[in-house]
Amino acid sequence: MPTYNERENILRLIDAVLAQDPSIEVLVVDDGSPDGTGELVDARIQVDPRVHVIHRPRKLGLGTAYLAGFRWALEHDYELVFEMDADFSHDPSHLPQFIESARDADVVLGSRYRDGKVTVVNWPINRLLLSYGANIYARIVTGLPLFDATGGFKCFHRKVLEAIDLSKVKSNGYAFQIEMSFRAWRRGFRIVEIPIVFVDRTEGESKMSKGIVREAIWMVWRLRWWAITGRL
Repeated sequence: MPTYNERENILRLIDAVLAQDPSIEVLVVDDGSPDGTGELVDARIQVDPRVHVIHRPRKLGLGTAYLAGFRWALEHDYELVFEMDADFSHDPSHLPQFIESARDADVVLGSRYRDGKVTVVNWPINRLLLSYGANIYARIVTGLPLFDATGGFKCFHRKVLEAIDLSKVKSNGYAFQIEMSFRAWRRGFRIVEIPIVFVDRTEGESKMSKGIVREAIWMVWRLRWWAITGRL
């Protein structure tokens, strides 16, 4: 879980995640949250060996936070590696379904738009249209056969992360989700989408920005070009 100013959510979320399965552990990648998110996790670690943290000095971006978490998971020999938001928009109660689906898939993606059905709660219509349209755009440009290529609730088998050269992953915003799925798909891994209900955050502030949108617009074309030229 990448965090930046998630003090109001983080301990409740850790409790909810750990309650889903005794084999689950949590890694928080905190970007120097000034609200003390990292310190709360530090205190929790003292009483719970299933909780871990990486402290980074400042806000370095969503994509680099996930990459740091992936590398940590590979170094510590985990088989299934999840990524999820720290604001409760990704419901921990879906985790058992991810684990079950991972028996027959290399990557499991929690989809808000599977088969054209929209399962998003509390988003304004302009945000919903932007997200839905972005996924259609990404699918057309890259050929990636996913309904929700920008979804950030995922489970990877370690062999997928080992097969992807993480040092070559360039996206740092929401385009990161498209890039990781695209790289996995181009390597022949099986990606399965499962339906989730996505609920907009009730605490804290959204990390969406115009820069993130611009990155996603251009990155899909870069991915297509890299695939054509064999640079993935």
